[in-house]
Amino acid sequence: MGYWSEVIRKTNRTRWLRNLALTGSMVGATVVAGTLATDPQGQWYEGLSKPDWQPPREAFPIVWTALYADIALTSAAALTELERRGDEQAAADFRKALVVNLVLNGAWSWLFFRSHNLAASAIGAGVLAASSIQLARNARRAGRRCAVLLAPYALWTSFATVLAAVVWQRNPNG
Repeated sequence: MGYWSEVIRKTNRTRWLRNLALTGSMVGATVVAGTLATDPQGQWYEGLSKPDWQPPREAFPIVWTALYADIALTSAAALTELERRGDEQAAADFRKALVVNLVLNGAWSWLFFRSHNLAASAIGAGVLAASSIQLARNARRAGRRCAVLLAPYALWTSFATVLAAVVWQRNPNG
């Protein structure tokens, strides 16, 4: 918790809370959008051939909850630091990258679980992973620590891309 205390101490508390409300709301909207589409117990999903190395169903909500909290907190910290420095362009660029990333994130569940489009969901996962890597790069402008804190998200979405591609390969007719 030391890092977050440092962020709050170094900046205006109101700015930090405003940014946390913004990023938390954006992440919350993404969670709702993805959850509305996701059906991991549906007949279609259960019938797919999946690799043995796929994490158990119970792991996904745990991992995603931690990642979404990380995205909201780290994004708020990055925005707060960029604004504190007066780098409004970098803050605007980060906000845009975050919006694009979260739209891609929420859209993936619709491609996979609702549309049952394995090809589009594998490609969408790849675009999301690239966007997550870019988001971490953009966070680097606020400091190395922000980029490092977003690295697990970039790694997880990269892993998810491989998993989605393998599921597509194993189920070519979806």
